Amino acid sequence: MIEPRRQVNLDVSGTVDVTDPEAVTAALRGLLAEAYPGADLTIVDTLVADLARLYRGEYPGFRACDIPYHDIQHVLDVTLAMARLIVGHARDEARGPRLDAELAILGIACALFHDAGYIRRTHDRRHRNGAAYTRTHVGRSARFLREYLPTVGLTRLCELSAQLVHFTGYEQAIDEIPVADERQRLLGELLGTADLIAQMADADYLRKCRDRLYREFEAGGLAGEGVAAGYEGETYGSPEDLLASTPGFIEKTIRDRLDGAFHSVYRYAANCLEGRDLYMEAIEDNRSRLQAALAGHPA
Repeated sequence: MIEPRRQVNLDVSGTVDVTDPEAVTAALRGLLAEAYPGADLTIVDTLVADLARLYRGEYPGFRACDIPYHDIQHVLDVTLAMARLIVGHARDEARGPRLDAELAILGIACALFHDAGYIRRTHDRRHRNGAAYTRTHVGRSARFLREYLPTVGLTRLCELSAQLVHFTGYEQAIDEIPVADERQRLLGELLGTADLIAQMADADYLRKCRDRLYREFEAGGLAGEGVAAGYEGETYGSPEDLLASTPGFIEKTIRDRLDGAFHSVYRYAANCLEGRDLYMEAIEDNRSRLQAALAGHPA
């Protein structure tokens, strides 16, 4: 299998441990403080701490995260990417309407809890693990945000959060997600972009697809012998089958989502990374190395 080019616990810049909630909190606060001087950012500490409690099984009414791919590292990595996109947009001289501090905090909250729908509730006896909710997890995440945000003083944003989180999924067409204005749509595009670029740029993305994502798809009825009746999407017969489809998935995702529906907003991250588009560089590296390996010429 292709070996990672950097430590697997580090973000795309190699500077932030995205398995450590405290390290990510510090990075988020540093980024947001620069873009929104004077804003009260203590809510960021609360949001990340509650995220960690949720994934550890310490949040009332919920079990611990029990799926291997969409784990807390993924969520923290996505949230760091989201902060870079928000702040990078704020630094961009050619940007459209500026996102204010409240929308920035909402973006962070949505990134942190965009996969909360995979977490099973304590009383859940229907399924053995959260991967069973693969096809419906975004709607469940919207429900979680509606319930959670009022507990941290963000009641006014809970309905908007429930719409924005759909930019990370496929349950609704992107252009049909109801938002009120250009700023809200931009925030949704940043969120959907962060979710994609963080995971595809992951140092261990290829191994995770084979060893972890396949297991989730199998439990969720998208792979193996237990494909759900009536499911008409793409399915995978084995971990190797999923891996072989990954270069095509990356290319299609860049074309249809990142450059298409999300209007190439990934470019804003470079404004926080010394002008380099590290996410897209890492994604291309993963894609090209996997293609070479599949052709029998590992790089």
